[in-house]
Formats: sequence, C-alpha cells, structure tokens
Amino acid sequence: MMRSIENTGFICLNCHKKIEKLTNGSYRNHCPFCLYSLHVDKHPGDRASTCGGLMAPIGLAYKSKKGWQLIHCCQRCGIQVVNKIAIDTVQPDDLQKVTTLQG
Repeated sequence: MMRSIENTGFICLNCHKKIEKLTNGSYRNHCPFCLYSLHVDKHPGDRASTCGGLMAPIGLAYKSKKGWQLIHCCQRCGIQVVNKIAIDTVQPDDLQKVTTLQG
C-alpha cells in the first residue's frame, strides 16, 4: 500500500477524538491522545490483518535507529507490536502519557 494512502486522518475507536494525518513525512498508526492503535496490519503498513482489535499501549522500547517506540498489545488476539512515537508533527503524541508507560 502506498504511504500517501496510509497517511490519513481517522476517528479513534477508543477515545473518539478526531485524529489528523501526520505532517512529518511518516504516517500515523495510533491516537496521539490516548495512544491506542487498531490491529489492522500483519506486517507494518500492509493493512492485511482481519483482527481489527483495539491495541492498548503497554510500554516503551528504545531502538537505536528508530528512537522511542510504543509497545501495543491487541486486546482481541494478544499480539504485541512496536510503533514509533510521533513528535514533530500536528497533534504530537501526549508525552505525559508516554512517560507513564516507562513503569
């Protein structure tokens, strides 16, 4: 799937806020307010998963090439994935909520 198609706004299914598309050249895959995501990918960006479960933010991971990432766990099937934190864009991730995930 092309990045221009993936980079779209959406309504968060967890907190119901209107989320705008990213403006930093990447694409958004989680809500910047509640940090929840939706299980729509089998592999990043492919939109091939049929699960559709809400993915709760459960922690943080640090990768030297990607920086800080949110760890999400699907509330339906239990799969865990990491997603890059969005900061230099419209509607940046709520860093106060992100820091509470550090444990």
